[in-house]
Amino acid sequence: MIDQDYAHRTKNLFEVALGSRQAHLAVTRATLANVYTGELLENQTICVWDRWIAYVGPQPGESIGSETEIVDAQDKTVIPGFIDGHTHMSDRYTAAPFLKHVIPGGTTAIVTESVEPYAVGGYEGVTDFMDSLTAQPIHFFGTAPPSASISTNFPPVSQDDLDRLLDRPDIIGLGESFWQSVLKDPDRLLPVFERVLSQGKLLEGHSAGASGNKLNAYAAANVSSCHEPINAREAIERLRLGFYVMVREGSIRRDLEEIMTLKDETPDLRRMILVTDGVSPKDLLQKGYMELVVQKAVDCGVSPLAAIQMATINPATHFNLDHIIGGIAPGRYADMSILPDISRIQPELVIGQGRIIARQGQCLATPREHFFQPASLDSVHLPAALSSEHFRIPADPGVNHMTVRVIDMITDLVTAEAHLNLPVDNGQIQADPSQGVAKIAALNRSNNPGQMFVGLIRGFGLMTGALAASTGWDVADIVVLGTSDDDMAAAVNRIRDLKGGIVVCHQGRVKAELPLPIMGLMTDVPISTLAQGLDTIAAALHDLGVTFRDPLLALSALTSAAIPFLRICEQGLVNLKSGPCSLLVSDSD
Repeated sequence: MIDQDYAHRTKNLFEVALGSRQAHLAVTRATLANVYTGELLENQTICVWDRWIAYVGPQPGESIGSETEIVDAQDKTVIPGFIDGHTHMSDRYTAAPFLKHVIPGGTTAIVTESVEPYAVGGYEGVTDFMDSLTAQPIHFFGTAPPSASISTNFPPVSQDDLDRLLDRPDIIGLGESFWQSVLKDPDRLLPVFERVLSQGKLLEGHSAGASGNKLNAYAAANVSSCHEPINAREAIERLRLGFYVMVREGSIRRDLEEIMTLKDETPDLRRMILVTDGVSPKDLLQKGYMELVVQKAVDCGVSPLAAIQMATINPATHFNLDHIIGGIAPGRYADMSILPDISRIQPELVIGQGRIIARQGQCLATPREHFFQPASLDSVHLPAALSSEHFRIPADPGVNHMTVRVIDMITDLVTAEAHLNLPVDNGQIQADPSQGVAKIAALNRSNNPGQMFVGLIRGFGLMTGALAASTGWDVADIVVLGTSDDDMAAAVNRIRDLKGGIVVCHQGRVKAELPLPIMGLMTDVPISTLAQGLDTIAAALHDLGVTFRDPLLALSALTSAAIPFLRICEQGLVNLKSGPCSLLVSDSD
């Protein structure tokens, strides 16, 4: 990725390096964490011109003059800016409020998936989303949306749309493609992969549950990485097959401590990458971002320099970006942090693209506010308000019980298929809170608005009321769960009014709500306001019996093909092993 100003820029860098032009910024007397060689080099000077590094070494000579801003880093360590190599930036917050809390910790580049905006808004949704990340104080890169959904209303990315996305310099590959889909449907997916690879871009992976022959087959497609290992054994198997292994330590998964026990068995960590896979607003406020992940690696016994490499040069090399980010060397962006103590990942000062963007934990940069397109602000297209009748499940005539297929919550994310005998009243199959059974429905809100399916779920914990959200993964669905048809209708209707969001209803009244008016996925309010809103939702759900750590995550994930086994979308139930299945259980089941 070389920009059009390369020649002009490089000539100026030549002049600074040779002392015929003054640097505009110089970090002096520093101990440099050289991630290329694994050395700590003392008494180093880093000279910066515009957004770029021109010189690194002990003798800057005439590169520093009266026009140079000096940052004295004596007795301190300068490290490259951190890179989060896998996250989902469309998960509730927009870039501007998010960056105010991310920049002070030393993160200067982020790679995000784009599947959520694509499910809602197609190509235009992805471009609007990616455009919101441009011209920011740090770098953003994205991956094109993969073709993986349990809903056939989620169209595969067209050849034209894929080509247009891959033409963007900030799209560096294809997003996480589920291994089951790749092996089951190679005739559809391999031509997509070939097109991505032919343009010199990467295939990001998702191989949860794969091992042995299946993992080998998946690797044969030239998938480059996987962020799904949850222990050292799974990580080592992938490393040995050539994958980059991304170690998650965020709000969804915290696998770093378990995985990094491999450091004694596999001392070569060059293909290990630290990522968040998403950080909640509350965790962002209370704990931080990539600085927390790197610190956790150090606390787990990884050397500070190796931990820093796993969040800088390793992801940069993987994404073919190491010529511009990931290390402190001439010709790279001037992205770096100054640490008083290399074993404590608490930046005193952060430089991004040649500017001081944070000092002593305070963000000094002004992230750009993005004005989203009208279509992104009007993504809930339900044709009419719903009533309780929409959530009825008709039973066979003349029976008082029926055996039905139920989504069974094994954990807050993993489900199984259960067959339960449930009561029938007035010709309708009923939720049964005494068995922990509630109704669950998925309603398409975008590409086939109004199409819906009503099923049943056990183990979510909701004893009364309803919860609805427009944040279903990999689909354009509102997902609503409840024990009362009236409350389910009220919750969905309120989301319709809000043009997206999360709503808890009880006894016909809204108990808590959080508007998400941008694609039904995001809001631009401050992170503290968003965190408070999510806490209010969680408290309301706790009052109604839900005890999951993150019930909104549990609800949103029920539409995803990424997590086993029984899922739901507006078209019905889908068993990820056997395919679509009916609500009613037959003798052959």
